[in-house]
Amino acid sequence: MIYPDVPSLTKDEITLLCDEYRNHNFIDPETSEQLGVKRGLRNPDGTGVLAGLTNICDVIGYKKDLEGNVLPIDGKLIYRGIDFLDIVNEAITKDRFLYEELVWLLLFGTLPSEENLQKFCNVLEEHRQLPDGFVETMILSAPSPNVMNKMARSVLAMYSYDEDAEDTSLENIIQQSINLIAQLPTMMVYAYQAKKHAYNHGSLYFHYPKKGYSIAEHILSTYRPDQAFTHEEAKLLDLCLIAHADHGGGNNSTFVDRVVSSSGSDTYSSIASAIGALKGPKHGGANIKVMHQMDYLLGQIKHPENDGEVKDALRKILRKEAYDKSGLIYGVGHAVYTKSDPRALMLKEQLKDLAYEKGFEKEYTLLCNIEKNAPIVFAEETKKTKNVCANVDLFSGLVYRILGISEELYTPIFAISRVAGWCAHRMEEVEFANRIIRPAYKYIGETQEYVSLSNRK
Repeated sequence: MIYPDVPSLTKDEITLLCDEYRNHNFIDPETSEQLGVKRGLRNPDGTGVLAGLTNICDVIGYKKDLEGNVLPIDGKLIYRGIDFLDIVNEAITKDRFLYEELVWLLLFGTLPSEENLQKFCNVLEEHRQLPDGFVETMILSAPSPNVMNKMARSVLAMYSYDEDAEDTSLENIIQQSINLIAQLPTMMVYAYQAKKHAYNHGSLYFHYPKKGYSIAEHILSTYRPDQAFTHEEAKLLDLCLIAHADHGGGNNSTFVDRVVSSSGSDTYSSIASAIGALKGPKHGGANIKVMHQMDYLLGQIKHPENDGEVKDALRKILRKEAYDKSGLIYGVGHAVYTKSDPRALMLKEQLKDLAYEKGFEKEYTLLCNIEKNAPIVFAEETKKTKNVCANVDLFSGLVYRILGISEELYTPIFAISRVAGWCAHRMEEVEFANRIIRPAYKYIGETQEYVSLSNRK
């Protein structure tokens, strides 16, 4: 029942309506191929359809030879012309929290001076607290069983607190973007607390933001009951934020953000729409699937370090004989990366010490073995020459589990990170594209005559 005081349709009524739909609606995938439809906006070779230009981010996973064949290469993620791994290296070798600096880079296109970075961090810190009464009226009064939905609603609700919500000037979009980047982590933690209290009957507590914290530290401080965390834990979370901050204009949620922005809509509608897209398990929810698959395999495999055992288990999954029988090995394969995902390689390396320290050696070993053997098993089972590799989701979920973060926040943390990219792409779309995105769909339905109601059977 959707609403307590409104009776739901009966099972028989729902079945009747579903039959009515299925009896009069069908699109054969082969027809799409015959008409040259780029399903999923993908070319026949699996590459993405070119839909726009961007200065913000480049995702490199293959090259093409003179005949147009896709050739696998080591993956690269480029933020504003800078290799993602160079940013990670700076964070590690200089022991710095780098996400805030990356936000500046994505939004404005340059590396900030030390003075500008400090001012920017101060501004973000000052805007973390939500407006007076927001928590009571917008979060506590209507908790959601899914934190992503509550985050989207909270972003939309911020429209009501903005006197210039409809202003699409660059000056106003920048102000709105900074506010949302600063406030979304607080919205997430408070939405989770409200959900846990209302649906799981857990204790309810809200910690106010502390001064001097990075966004990663702020998340751990407001999430944990005792507000305690180690420097190493916060640094690992910061690296996750850096890894997820953007992934080009073609990923599903960013494309949604640009589509809504192209219509002239407001910032809150655009970002809330992107959150809705990211919520889907085919996009932002994949690392939860990886964790559930990992738990299942740990119950089936006695020796996670054994290649033969892991291969046998993966074969059963690909043959739809095991786990959820979808035939999918979660955490393996990507729309762009073919040989390697630099984000996955980084997290794998940085996660190892903490995994062993916290007692997650078996989990870490199994994921590494899946990374090594899944491409081999995939090639043997499918007889396809397509290269597949581990993606960032294979390891990000284990990071969050080791940090003691609830599964319900895996995708919301992705959103917290990606909002920087969404805001940067919105600014670019509004400033330079200046044309509503409107692809074509070909009508293939039958022609029929209108029949008066009294003459219908």
